[in-house]
Amino acid sequence: MKLARKPLKLGILFSLSGSYGMLSRASRRGALRAIDAVNADDSFDFTFDAIQRDPAGNIDLYAPLCREILEEGSVAHVIGCVTSWSRKEVIPVLEKLGATLWYSVPYEGFEASDHVVYTHACPNQHLLPLLGWVLPRFGVRGYLTGSNYIWGWEVNRVAREVVQEAGGEILGERYLALNDTDISRMIEEIRVTRPNFVLNSLVGVSSYAFLKAFADLAKTDSYFTPESCPVLSCNLTESEFTEIGDAAEGLISAGPYFRGAQGWPCQGVRDFESSLEAASWAAVMELSQLLSANPGLETAPISKLLSVNALPTMINTETHHTALPVLIAQVKDGAFDVLELSKDITADPYLSYSERRPAVRRPSLRVVK
Repeated sequence: MKLARKPLKLGILFSLSGSYGMLSRASRRGALRAIDAVNADDSFDFTFDAIQRDPAGNIDLYAPLCREILEEGSVAHVIGCVTSWSRKEVIPVLEKLGATLWYSVPYEGFEASDHVVYTHACPNQHLLPLLGWVLPRFGVRGYLTGSNYIWGWEVNRVAREVVQEAGGEILGERYLALNDTDISRMIEEIRVTRPNFVLNSLVGVSSYAFLKAFADLAKTDSYFTPESCPVLSCNLTESEFTEIGDAAEGLISAGPYFRGAQGWPCQGVRDFESSLEAASWAAVMELSQLLSANPGLETAPISKLLSVNALPTMINTETHHTALPVLIAQVKDGAFDVLELSKDITADPYLSYSERRPAVRRPSLRVVK
């Protein structure tokens, strides 16, 4: 007679509404899909019970709701948060209660918490390869946009350094508060300065408004078409296409996965809507493998789980980041078309490796046929 499987509680902390709700819902779908897969797999001697909370885009609710999840009966792991602001809000709670956040969204790097596992890309896995591909092809005069918090600040800071090291210049740099859609000044500056590319580090509704206004600009001035002045992004995914519509055409992005593409280490599953869904799936599946290999350590810190784990793992035991493929893709006819692919790029969250500036030479990625 088969023994009953042990129920384990797993926290889910995503905002289902607010300015970045589309990103959160995509991430949540991936996590819940993976939970269903684990629960349907009898090879695991446990099942996951999702304990969900929705901060509704209110930054002040992340920490108390995270605490609420963790105090609901031996919850040690939480899949969640989209913005870096929200991630940093919950880290003190995780530290106090000895829990782990599995963060499945691209971020700006320069962090390696003992209480966070980073299953999406950091700058040497998105921004540097993206600029390394774009600068030799389009030029080194850039314009930077960003949401006015740590993601926008840090991504643009690194981009500025890369462009300057390549002998280029930044012609303008503007920020908007989250939820702000007044992009008229940005668009006018771009029209006047005529950069070779625009790096869009806006988030949510701010990004959607910008892309639509930029597409309108291209209709009146052919210089701003993707062929001469593309918009670049490290965080925009297919999960947002329904809101952006045709304004996404021509956008060039970097990430570990695009819908239907090869490369992501997700156990053969390739029909995710976007990298956000895929990264959340990977987080839950990696956690399930670690717990299965280490019975009795369900509430142990992630550092303990990794130190006793005898199985291969996608997680670096020192930084808690993951090695990921890097794909460069462009939106064509409403879908990302992969231009180049590099596999198994080790995360370098502090950009400490000697080979960390691909923008100053021709990219070494191979062409995907």
